[in-house]
Order: sequence, then structure tokens, then C-alpha cells
Amino acid sequence: MAFAAKTTYGLLALMELAGVQASGERLQVAEIAARQGIPERYLEQMMASLRRAGLLRSSRGPRGGYQLARPAATITLAEVLDCLEGDTAPATITEGGSSAERQVLQELAASLRQQRLARLQHTSLAHLLEQRDALQQAQAMYFI
Repeated sequence: MAFAAKTTYGLLALMELAGVQASGERLQVAEIAARQGIPERYLEQMMASLRRAGLLRSSRGPRGGYQLARPAATITLAEVLDCLEGDTAPATITEGGSSAERQVLQELAASLRQQRLARLQHTSLAHLLEQRDALQQAQAMYFI
């Protein structure tokens, strides 16, 4: 159950914004796209969706750009996925009747969806930054 490319790009952009949130800095789409290797036009569309969902604020002008609308610790991955992917619950298996085997598979799929949602609801952008920082620190110490 990996993330769709759109969600991965959106999370990368949000992590960039969360990383500069404490300084009050705004980032422009072109800057985020260049840092993360994301197509700029595609990122513009995602940022607009995230802004409409209330996760981002934008300002225009030469010093304009995007900022998180709330602290990174209060933005959950479940909110981001809901905004970028919408309802992605797979359709139930109806072809071939309702055998016990199909029912077992449907129950397994439902359980996995519930576990994934619970994990996403309890993981914030701040958690992702903590993990990123720990990885960067470990890599830096390895190369010294």
C-alpha cells in the first residue's frame, strides 16, 4: 500500500515547508520543485489543492510563496491523503459470488485499510521531519 506519486510529491513539498516553518519563511513552487525534483506544473496543482483544503497559505508578490497554515505537528498524513487522493477505498469483490474465500480476502483488505488509516491519523508532518533529521544525522556521522 505505497503512496501514489501525487501523494509522495505532495508530502515532499509539505516537508520542505514544515522544515522552514519555524523561521516564517515562504517557499515558492519553483524552489520546492527544484529541491525535490518534482515537475513544477504538477506541483502547482497540488499546492492549490492543499491550499483549498486549508493546509497551506499563499501570498503573492516578489516575496510571496507558500507556508503551512498550521503547525506541522497538527497536520496529519490522513488529512494530506484525503486532500490529494480522496476516497481510495477499493471496490468490494462481487464477481464470482460471495464465497468464503472472497469474504476472507475482503475482511483482510478492510483490516489493512483500518490499520493504515489509524497509522496515518497518528503521524504528523512533524513526525516525518523528526525521522528525516534522524536519518540525516546518522548519515553525517557515518561519513565523518
